[in-house]
Amino acid sequence: MKPQDVIASKSSLWIFGYGSLVWKPDFKYKRSKVGYIQGYKRRFWHGDNFHRGNDELPGRVVTLIEDDDASTWGVAFEVTGSQVEESLKYLNVRETVCGGYKTQMVDFFAEDGSQPPVQALLYIATTDNPLYLGPASPEEIGTQIAICRGKTGHNLEYLLRLAEFMRKSCPQVEDSHLFSIEAAALTVVSYLVAAQ
Repeated sequence: MKPQDVIASKSSLWIFGYGSLVWKPDFKYKRSKVGYIQGYKRRFWHGDNFHRGNDELPGRVVTLIEDDDASTWGVAFEVTGSQVEESLKYLNVRETVCGGYKTQMVDFFAEDGSQPPVQALLYIATTDNPLYLGPASPEEIGTQIAICRGKTGHNLEYLLRLAEFMRKSCPQVEDSHLFSIEAAALTVVSYLVAAQ
């Protein structure tokens, strides 16, 4: 599905973020809601050679992996009117051109239960993407994140902001993949600081 296919039929659209979009959407929106999608788990299995890394040392950012028993928490942003086209134009560059993500529609469930599930657009990196890195141990991923930096900033910032979002906005959710990588990366950073 291409973003322009979405524009043609929508005067309002929900966009689901589960990575950097949760703290840095960088587009105008009408409202946002914390909530989740079902059937996917968040994993640091996607490489980033632009925002959080480079060609020699790609950073690691999150993508979604299908898992019928899983759910992924994040933020959905409702865009309306001219915001629909503006946000999709911006996200096409940020997520598709620079990140290699594809789009698809999913059901989004608001945490507060104030509305029935709504269809939301999300960006996902698949295994056929050249930047897809796949699984690795928390220690390997944490080390890679601790040392990488891209045009947007340190890869560690990405990890720490995502962990902070989960603790503050979704304290009831235990994301062991995220928190084990955070612990591993902070251990590496403490060794690097001590070695100076």
